[in-house]
Amino acid sequence: MRFWCSQLYEEWSWVPRPYLGVWLIVIGLVVSRHRALRRWNKRVGTAGVTHRQSVWFWLGIVGFWVASDWPVGTLGAGYLLSVHMAQYLLYTFMATPLLLLSVPEWRMRQFVARTHLYGTLKLVTRVLPAVLIANVILLATHAPWTVDTLRVSQIGSFALDVVWLLGGFLLWLPVISPMKELRVASAPVRCIYLFGAAGLTPMIPGGFFTFSRYPLFSTYEIAPRIGVTALTDQQIAGAMMKVGSVPLIWVVIAVIWSRWAAEEEKESKAAIRAMHDPSAGGPAA
Repeated sequence: MRFWCSQLYEEWSWVPRPYLGVWLIVIGLVVSRHRALRRWNKRVGTAGVTHRQSVWFWLGIVGFWVASDWPVGTLGAGYLLSVHMAQYLLYTFMATPLLLLSVPEWRMRQFVARTHLYGTLKLVTRVLPAVLIANVILLATHAPWTVDTLRVSQIGSFALDVVWLLGGFLLWLPVISPMKELRVASAPVRCIYLFGAAGLTPMIPGGFFTFSRYPLFSTYEIAPRIGVTALTDQQIAGAMMKVGSVPLIWVVIAVIWSRWAAEEEKESKAAIRAMHDPSAGGPAA
């Protein structure tokens, strides 16, 4: 059994090929969460998480497992660039936001205190640094040199996937962080940030992949073919990069905007009632 997926110089086979590292991480996350919740329950006497957070956790675990293990992990590491792109989308737009939504505030504060990362997170969750980091990770990890260099070894492929995961958490922290002070305060700015960090830049390399006349990645060019040519596979990957995250991004933006509008309307109505309420100092009717 191999530790992590990497490029394989052999014909594709549908024989299952589980990866030890993936299962160790999944088991580690589940055990760590269970122990933390048990300690919290003993100390405080409450469950520590909501039912919704539990659902988010297991969906996030499924997203991570699907993206990392056979067959997606194997295909993405050394056979199809389109599946490689699917891994990136699963890590960045499914696994990491769901896992982040599953973390209760008290657990996040414990983690930040133990790792002494508060100052760092306050810096990297500001709008400009967060946008720059998200775009640098996107462009750097999809550069042909990076992919061809890292995908040939298990350690390199593991490092690439870890960077995607960390990048996903950093991308979503300014939007859905369990700690309020790490979120962008203004809802409209949050929407603009999300579009700039995840909706706009992917169109540039995605378009380059789509309209290139020759394969850019030697890893996938020399791989045994599975149904499509290397150039067609690259064009599919480019289309996925350009539009793969768009539906989710716009749904999240719509939710943020609608909640902000509802809060503004609620505050406006409360202010109007206060103006006409004599007990609150407003003029009598």
